[in-house]
Amino acid sequence: MRHSRMLASLCAIVLAVAGGLAASAPAAAGQRCISTPSEYRAAWQAKQVRCVAPTLFATVHSRGDSFLYPAGFAYAWAGSSDNLEAYLKLRHRYGDEPAKVGVGILSYVGFPGLESWPYPMDLAVYTLPRGVHAKVPTFAAWYRLVDLGIPRAALRELERSYARIGRDQDVVDAFEHVTGCRRDDLLAGAFPSADIGCDADFLDALTAAGPSPYEGAESTQCFANFDEQYAGRRNAAALRAVLYQCQDAGFLNTGAGIGYNTYADPLICAPAAAQSVRQRYTGHEFVLPNASLDQLPAAVDIPLDIGEPGQRPYLHEGYC
Repeated sequence: MRHSRMLASLCAIVLAVAGGLAASAPAAAGQRCISTPSEYRAAWQAKQVRCVAPTLFATVHSRGDSFLYPAGFAYAWAGSSDNLEAYLKLRHRYGDEPAKVGVGILSYVGFPGLESWPYPMDLAVYTLPRGVHAKVPTFAAWYRLVDLGIPRAALRELERSYARIGRDQDVVDAFEHVTGCRRDDLLAGAFPSADIGCDADFLDALTAAGPSPYEGAESTQCFANFDEQYAGRRNAAALRAVLYQCQDAGFLNTGAGIGYNTYADPLICAPAAAQSVRQRYTGHEFVLPNASLDQLPAAVDIPLDIGEPGQRPYLHEGYC
């Protein structure tokens, strides 16, 4: 019964966010929704606000990369048509301040450390090959996707920790509760370590998993390393560690298939401190098999202008 209530609370958040997004960009009379990447790019260039068909997906990736995500990742994170509609709104609203558009998209996706983010990024908009299906990346979905020899009790423990956060708490607080890593240090850019309070199970699991795909490894080997070399308790902290290290489920990840950030929501005219936790949830997110752009049936790359590091006060003060 407690597990049912926990899942119900997670669903309530998802439905609340979905309800707010679903009504955001209805098709105008006589106008169909954007259904191809080239149509999306044309609407972007024209600064139009349009509805977007659910067959389109988006991933922010480093400029010059040929893959959706760095090549070692087994799965790429993807934004939904809800996200794509929000990006058109950003472009329409802040088109004369292009850095607000680019940084706003990175924030919407869930990038931390944006005050000083220096790397050029592009927005890939694409369709999926026939037979390829996007999955909602809940903790339970990861548990089914990757066999790590972790007992189901650890999954339930992890889900409970995220479902039981208080009204004024968020997923970073849940991450701290599970791993011990202090919220303020994480948001200040610190890496997980004993110095910021991370507990032994979490750190030992990170060590056992080895290098992440960001360091040239592969997700599959990272998962295998954990399964073969981790000798500690296979609990919620260990499960959270392996998702963090092997598949880029960072401390802002909700485990519920929706995005989140602690920065000001770029479409709400208020400082971050004045926005509620619920207001800072963003669009639906998916994971799908990582692929190069030329493997996709149709794709376009849209360069994002992110301005200069250190010149982004709107992240905290609000965009409007």
